Amino acid sequence: MKRRLVIAALAGSLLAAPAFAKDPILIGVPVGLSGANSVVAPSVVQAAELAVDEINAKGGVLGRPLKLVVADDASGAVGAQKAFDSLVFQKNVNVLISMETSAARNAGLPIVAKGKIPYIYTSFYEGHSCSPYLYVDAWVPEQQVPPVVDYLKGKGAKTYFLIGSDYAFGRGMLGFARKYIDKTGGKVVGEEYLPMDGTDWTPIISKLKALGADALITSTAGGAPNVTLTKQLRSSGVTIPYANLAVDEGTAKSMGKDAAGILISASYITGIDSKANKDFMAALKKKFGDKARTPNDLSVPEYEGIYLYAKAVEKAGTTDTRPVLKALGEVSFTGPRGTIRMNKQHHAPLTMYLGQVQDDGSVKVVKSFKDVDPGNQCPNLK
Repeated sequence: MKRRLVIAALAGSLLAAPAFAKDPILIGVPVGLSGANSVVAPSVVQAAELAVDEINAKGGVLGRPLKLVVADDASGAVGAQKAFDSLVFQKNVNVLISMETSAARNAGLPIVAKGKIPYIYTSFYEGHSCSPYLYVDAWVPEQQVPPVVDYLKGKGAKTYFLIGSDYAFGRGMLGFARKYIDKTGGKVVGEEYLPMDGTDWTPIISKLKALGADALITSTAGGAPNVTLTKQLRSSGVTIPYANLAVDEGTAKSMGKDAAGILISASYITGIDSKANKDFMAALKKKFGDKARTPNDLSVPEYEGIYLYAKAVEKAGTTDTRPVLKALGEVSFTGPRGTIRMNKQHHAPLTMYLGQVQDDGSVKVVKSFKDVDPGNQCPNLK
């Protein structure tokens, strides 16, 4: 009897998992497993694994299974060049889908162009990165900054101090913030930067305290820099309103009470009350159990990016680059963040959420903004 039950169970599992006779479609995932992004990269990889498992369980794409090929870009330019080159020219992946620092993305784009393969960038960033091969399903400053500044202004802030990591994202985000603050009648009294791998924010925090700004806005490389900066701000007694343009929900939870009160503006928070988000959260928990990382505004676009690519390949009827690139601007996917379509100059209109981190690391929604336009990002791209 026991033997028959085992055989039946095995047969059931074989029926549940489609058998693929064709070669897999390879999805390259260059991501910062080491370096500044190492805090958030595991959640991104988990989201990618979940999407691939779900799609394969339904028969794959064009009768072919999806397969992930993950490479560490070390969160920077040099590592990205090695990772992109390996994935494109040695592993021969069909597409790149990943969250990376702007330094890594900028270093990898020439390799993408040389290899002529699609690249879906799933990280929020400073905007205006344009390539025929690049699509973006995450937010840009035009979508993320105004809710934060408007909220702070409504709370009485007139003067602002800006702190960032010294690279494209940090300077790009705070450059946009400065212009928006000026436009809306505020004043930036200080703007300071630390290298991406910097850990001692003490001199900058001293300047912040000396100038007596009404509010603080930060834009670091995400992950580790967010942790060190926030801990040092709290230990030095900084209590003014604090908006972080780069912290994800998972990192906020890892900081414990140090993160309490931080304002964030995001296209995804775990508390989105929709069936798609609840199903996603349940699937993540079922697959990874206690090892499941908190999904966030970096990992969820990865999950959705893989679905968007799968839909584009299905629509194109091939993995060939040219028809897939065309289809990427035409398909949509309804996932945890709602319906995503990268049809605005290779970017996506997104619903944005202004939230505030609570004592337990969760994020309370203060206000939502539906289908915020990414603005004029890449006018020369159709």
